[in-house]
Amino acid sequence: MAELAAGEPGEKLPKQNTRVVPKGRPVRHDGEENAHTWGFSDTQYQISKDGHLEISGTRYSTSGSKFPALLPWMENIMQMKVPREQLQPRRPAHTDLPSPLRNEEFLLALGRHLDQSQISEDPLLRLRHCHGHSLEDMCQVNYGGSIHRIPDLVLYPENTEQALAIVQCAKDKGVCILPFGGGTNVSQALACSETEQRTIAAVSTKRMNRLLWVDKENNLACIEAGAVGRHIAANLSACGMTLGHEPDSVEFSTLGGWIATKASGMKKNRYGNIEDIVLDIEVATPDGLFKHAGTDIWPRQSTRMDIRHLVFGSEGTMGIITSAVVKVFPLPKVRKYGSILFPSLEAGYQFMNDLSRSGDMLPASVRLVDNTQFQFSMALKPPTTGIRALKSRIEKAYVTRIRKFDPQQMATVSRLSRKHGGMKAGSANGERGYDMTFAIAYIRDFAMTLGILAESFETSCAWSDALEICRRVKERILEEHSASGLPGQPFVSSRISQVYLTGVCIYFYLAIFVGDDIKGGAEKFSSLEEAARDEILLNGGSLSHHHGVGMLRRKYLPRVLSPTALGQLHRIKVAQDPDGLFPGGLSGLEHV
Repeated sequence: MAELAAGEPGEKLPKQNTRVVPKGRPVRHDGEENAHTWGFSDTQYQISKDGHLEISGTRYSTSGSKFPALLPWMENIMQMKVPREQLQPRRPAHTDLPSPLRNEEFLLALGRHLDQSQISEDPLLRLRHCHGHSLEDMCQVNYGGSIHRIPDLVLYPENTEQALAIVQCAKDKGVCILPFGGGTNVSQALACSETEQRTIAAVSTKRMNRLLWVDKENNLACIEAGAVGRHIAANLSACGMTLGHEPDSVEFSTLGGWIATKASGMKKNRYGNIEDIVLDIEVATPDGLFKHAGTDIWPRQSTRMDIRHLVFGSEGTMGIITSAVVKVFPLPKVRKYGSILFPSLEAGYQFMNDLSRSGDMLPASVRLVDNTQFQFSMALKPPTTGIRALKSRIEKAYVTRIRKFDPQQMATVSRLSRKHGGMKAGSANGERGYDMTFAIAYIRDFAMTLGILAESFETSCAWSDALEICRRVKERILEEHSASGLPGQPFVSSRISQVYLTGVCIYFYLAIFVGDDIKGGAEKFSSLEEAARDEILLNGGSLSHHHGVGMLRRKYLPRVLSPTALGQLHRIKVAQDPDGLFPGGLSGLEHV
């Protein structure tokens, strides 16, 4: 046999290993999370002794501050007196929760793969694993709603092999599985069916949280699905890299959750949405391990239908996502912030439209907020600047937030803002607006203690429909609120949070006063939100941009998908999971 010289056809050359494996499992004790409200336990909004709003802790730039302007401003917007006495949550005790439905054969089979520390029947842990953070979830868990069905046990696999074993045991013993990541969803995707007669095992990916390897030469990393966004950022930063994916929930949501909901992040313009970042996925399915064969990761491929895309947006119905290979990027050399005031929403809209066509000059993150939301952010400033800002009496001011732009980007932004009458409002306001994204998330659950129910919802639409959707949704909410008999006026605002060449993502914020009748008020709030959703769909908006469907929006699927598309989704689900091991929000589509 003739020997081949190096590089001749037929020879497989030795492959250079460019992957670095971090040592040990990352363990980060950077704050305990609240069990049944948003955020860290060391941070909460409360009423101070002098009757003002204040935020505790030291975690955020506004922590430890008082906001004397906020409650008076809310009273002016909602045209009523906001109470200063807070309602006390009425969370269920151990004895209020349904007893676990035990499957002894399943537990015996699990014992061959998991130790006892990975199996829990603790009632409050089971309760936490049956809800996310939708308004409906928070009302039910914190204010006395009836809870008829929760998971019967919670499992904590530590690697893909254990996740596969759990799925196989469930398949063999007739148990259904509820995958659980960070528990931050706002679509009721974790709700358990009251009619489910099988044992429900919530499978938490919390212990599958490692950065498995980093390949700086090829800009790749492999990360386990249970890794939380803030930890992913810290671990990659130590390697000089970033994932760049920052949803508003980045402190608590997980990589697996981002994939399962088809998430979008604040810096999408620079790094892409989650489907642009993820190159390969491992999923423990009823048929075994789903992944591409081998260890090679290609930048793109054309090998018939790409079934990886079935996992994006699957919301726990395809299996347990255990890890993913993702694109990573060098850390930016500079981060800069800016803010711009526009004379009208229309002017800000035209600026955003022009900016979307600027190609590489588009900043990593840019947002446009309406006047109501701008005033809200001003009321959330400490008094030395907040009151002074409110007294400026800007009747129609709109702010954009911009992150990580180079001098050419700055020149483009400045030129376009001047074209549309914009006025620079300083980098401090831009940076503060970015940071406020995280601190402001706590306000929704605090407002509930004052009898105010609030929630956000989103859509995407074409540029030509955006302003009309904003206008019509606000008008519809005002009409429905007036007919509901609720006191005062609703708080309703909007912002353009993501831009594309073809359109935008719009966030809406809605708040109403219901007093101490939280349960009855939640039903009225749901009616208002459904009216808003109906108006969005009537005027060309999508069912969701990144929150997903879950149980909350499931009934609208026939309005956005054809009967053929719905049927195909159902048939794919049945073929992949004939026993219904993963009865998530998208299963049972034949009943939609």
